[in-house]
Amino acid sequence: MKIAILSDSHRKPNLTADAIDYLKSHGAEYLLHAGDLEIKENLDLLKNSGLTYVSVFGNNDHDLYKYQGEYKIKEEPYYFKIKDIKFKMMHLPFYMAPDSDIVISGHTHMFEQKYTNNTLFINPGEVCARNKPLTECAMLEIKENKYIITYNYKKPEAKAWESKEFIHERN
Repeated sequence: MKIAILSDSHRKPNLTADAIDYLKSHGAEYLLHAGDLEIKENLDLLKNSGLTYVSVFGNNDHDLYKYQGEYKIKEEPYYFKIKDIKFKMMHLPFYMAPDSDIVISGHTHMFEQKYTNNTLFINPGEVCARNKPLTECAMLEIKENKYIITYNYKKPEAKAWESKEFIHERN
């Protein structure tokens, strides 16, 4: 199972679309967005991606609350399952307790991943290329006995993405 993970699109729908297209071309089956979409156009990109998706509100998403019934955008922390895997997703990294198999956050604009006490923590970095000259996203592949996290990044004007892979054995 492959899961595309984004956060912090802000007002950059072109970069959001590019990240979604890239992750889809690499086999993404699900799409998770950890908040700060800011504009309806970014929500449209999630909804029209053709992937099963869900997102959470970020601290800059106050104008999106009116679309809650039209899009899969939830209050944080949002708990859900994909197959038999328990997820918790939030924008602000305030609910970092290991009470799920996978905890996804955003807000810091920094890619992070770690596997601790049987919980995988992921922050995919920033799509918007605001705090650094990179647009970033992640792919999580869940296999029977391991997690494979691929950190994807590029300069916004570049055509090709670069990647780094991290593998954790699942207990």
